[in-house]
Amino acid sequence: MKTIKNIDILNSHQLSCTFNDGITKIADLSIFLKSPAFTPLQNPEAFKTLVNKIYFIEWADFELDLSADTLWNIGV
Repeated sequence: MKTIKNIDILNSHQLSCTFNDGITKIADLSIFLKSPAFTPLQNPEAFKTLVNKIYFIEWADFELDLSADTLWNIGV
């Protein structure tokens, strides 16, 4: 199971994620922002409210999260 060691916001929809194995990947979340559930995160200020919870990232105000495994799998 992957965990997120560090996460940085690159722009309004991309994250630089460093995982517990030391590998850093860029995760483009624009594919999720097209979903009605993720619509609030189209606002850059709302997107920036994410919190690293180690096994997932969370936007608590919107009851949204993505797992570390998801970020690993979509990352390049």
